[in-house]
Amino acid sequence: MSNARRLIAVALVCTLLGQSCGVAVGAAVAVSDPEPSRAVSATGSTSAAGTTAESGSNAASPQILAIYPNPLTAGDTGEFVVVRVDGVSNLTLSDGEQSFSIPPRSGVVVLSSDPNTTRSLTPVPVVSAALSLSNAGERLVLRRNGTTVHEIRYEDAPAGERWNASTGRWTPLGLDLREPVATGPADATAFVLPDASTIAVETLRSADERLFLAGYTLSSARVADALVAAHHRGVRVRVLVEGGPVGGVSRRQAETLDRLVRAGVPVAVVAGPGAKFSFHHAKYAVVDDRALVLTENWKPAGTGGRDSRGWGVRVESMRAAEELATVFERDSTGRGIVSWKSYRRGRAFVTDPPPNATYPTTIPPESVHATDVRVLTTPGNAGKAVIRRLDEADTQIAVVNPRLDPDGRFFAALVRAARRGVTVRILLSNAWYDADENERVVTRTQALRDSGVPIEARIAEPRGRFGKVHAKGAVVDGESVLVGSLNWNDHAATENREVVLELDGPEPASYYQRAFDSDWQSAGGGDDSETMWVLVAGALASASLAGLILKKTVRFER
Repeated sequence: MSNARRLIAVALVCTLLGQSCGVAVGAAVAVSDPEPSRAVSATGSTSAAGTTAESGSNAASPQILAIYPNPLTAGDTGEFVVVRVDGVSNLTLSDGEQSFSIPPRSGVVVLSSDPNTTRSLTPVPVVSAALSLSNAGERLVLRRNGTTVHEIRYEDAPAGERWNASTGRWTPLGLDLREPVATGPADATAFVLPDASTIAVETLRSADERLFLAGYTLSSARVADALVAAHHRGVRVRVLVEGGPVGGVSRRQAETLDRLVRAGVPVAVVAGPGAKFSFHHAKYAVVDDRALVLTENWKPAGTGGRDSRGWGVRVESMRAAEELATVFERDSTGRGIVSWKSYRRGRAFVTDPPPNATYPTTIPPESVHATDVRVLTTPGNAGKAVIRRLDEADTQIAVVNPRLDPDGRFFAALVRAARRGVTVRILLSNAWYDADENERVVTRTQALRDSGVPIEARIAEPRGRFGKVHAKGAVVDGESVLVGSLNWNDHAATENREVVLELDGPEPASYYQRAFDSDWQSAGGGDDSETMWVLVAGALASASLAGLILKKTVRFER
């Protein structure tokens, strides 16, 4: 659609809503899934760099492992430096003002000017040292017998974050950057939404021993029914949600979580200073020895099957379930976690009427066997793992995502694959608020196709089978599938908690490839005028149910 036609459509929507699109919208209202993608702040950049000043040093040498210069405490009490000692004697650490002797203990030691405060932050042995680390930058030097063995320089230490030598980046204190975890072969149930909207809730209803549900938002009455019923029959039920969804927490979600707490279900909220993530955007559940991973939110539009095209998978794997249970346990405790009861005190909530559309089952669920399953998470490994998989592709890649940054590293990886002869197809959201960014992708890929590069992008055409594309996944070479909450942008890959399953094997690949092909073929028709009026109609429908939010552009989402 041309820019002129798009402007006409947007102007028409704004006029009918009585809004001015040329000014900021003051009161944001709830959106079901913001697909948070704001830029990382400059203070969160990785500015520390470790250098080894002595030739021949190795991983067993004394080394500065981590620094925590900018605690979330008055006067920066509790700042510390972590040093690997391994029994080496005559070690000193200098912060540019003073030098401190390090006792020759085995293993690792933490140096802190306030050991009592620091002991509450780390299980590692803590010794006293009159450190005074600058938040603006510092040079720390580790010496043995006066000879430098390791040094660290950093700048602009982010508040509440620790620099880790093993990753070379700042991360919130308490956040462990996990490696991809291979959990082996498994039987699974592959499904798409809204076609198979019963699978997720049926899985929750089947819990016998444990039910851990992690989400961005939770407002589905059916999901709440399943959680309460499980709790009443003695299942250990716990819930973890994001406390700062873009647009705010809806009244419907507040009522849902109130109900859970009244029934005795513990509800934890990722909120407040010191939170480990920019957004807790993951959507998964651990049900006994099964792992359920979704691209959709626990709400009528998503798991309720009332709107979004989504992907999901239920894996019968104790190892996958245990890995996600570990992620849940660590994410739902510690800094930045509050109870729902504490969180909701004195808060106002926003109106977010639910969608009530119904759709046919054109793509039924299917039992498949995965030859291997890998659990990927962000921050940490999922972004790199996805790009690595794209870089390893030999023949074809099919990607579905709400939106894709044409200047980002995920799109760059797709272009690299296409340039080496891999056929790349990208299916993007049809929501009108994604139109500008997604049409940039379409235009960019068309220019590449015109030059002979086998890459194409299309905007989804629901044609009565779903409301909008909200799935985030890919099929690679007919051999591997990626399914999860990760939007393909740098912020999601580095700052959000996201969970993705990578499933190998021809059966899961074939199922999701067929689902993709069906949606791809539907997106092959229509002209500019038809597309414009589809966008206008979608905008008006969304407006009647949600409201406006300003996030670079004005956006709706149900």
